[in-house]
Amino acid sequence: MKKQRVYVDTSVIGGCFDPEFAEWSNGLLQDFRNGEFIPLLSEVTAAEVQNAPVPIQVLYAELVTLGAEILPVSENALELADEYQQRHILTPNFYDDGLHIAVATVAEVDLLVSWNFRHIVRFDKIRLFNAVHLEYGYKILSIHSPREVTIYGYANDRYHSLDSTNTR
Repeated sequence: MKKQRVYVDTSVIGGCFDPEFAEWSNGLLQDFRNGEFIPLLSEVTAAEVQNAPVPIQVLYAELVTLGAEILPVSENALELADEYQQRHILTPNFYDDGLHIAVATVAEVDLLVSWNFRHIVRFDKIRLFNAVHLEYGYKILSIHSPREVTIYGYANDRYHSLDSTNTR
């Protein structure tokens, strides 16, 4: 089976050090280490990580050594990001959030993961982004949180494990 190409935005890397998100961000990193998924980063992520705390820079570097493809910010990606602005899907203050989505869309990644529930992982926004993608001739972009994607430790998750007392 084809391995899924997973675009990782900066929030996922930072999430490895946030008590609220660490379990799933670290699980996704372990999935990359185990070869379950192919990590994809971008020039946007690289720029954001430059001023991040050292532990985040170290994890970013590890993803690169695991063979992560660094996606460029192409003219087509800039055109999509500008269109998100024109349609008021995102405000100018959050242009880079749109750029993550646009870069991933142009590269035809299998899915994008983020912890940004305000601007990226949000049903109404996803629908609007994908409407633009379809109009511009791109495929729909699947956007999820790492919690929805990671398979590392899945069998130990109390919400997904089989309940041996349930015999129905």
